[in-house]
Amino acid sequence: VQLQASGGGLVQAGGSLKLACAASGPSFSNYALGWFRQAPGKEREFVAGIGRSGGSTYYAESVKGRFTVSRDNAKKTVYLQMNSLKPEDTAVYYCAANFGGVILLGRYDYDYWGQGTQVTVSS
Repeated sequence: VQLQASGGGLVQAGGSLKLACAASGPSFSNYALGWFRQAPGKEREFVAGIGRSGGSTYYAESVKGRFTVSRDNAKKTVYLQMNSLKPEDTAVYYCAANFGGVILLGRYDYDYWGQGTQVTVSS
């Protein structure tokens, strides 16, 4: 499985961005998917996750109410809509997939990772 993240960029505080992560390979609908981020000098942290069918989602407290994760299994793509962005959201954002099909919060619980896309929020 290969994951390709896109959609990052520079945005002013209060603005929005939508990240996408396209997958190649079979059985996309069997994976749970997660978005993580890593700011300079910090650990990679969980942002949002979505279950196999898209019916279950989970968010870090820091983004709850501002970010929305979704997936399109026909297009083998997972999305992260980010609204009301803050400077502290600045980070490299990664998508990840795990075979267990369950939303997990730990970075070591995921089997495949995308290459990351930079999000920079200016104040």
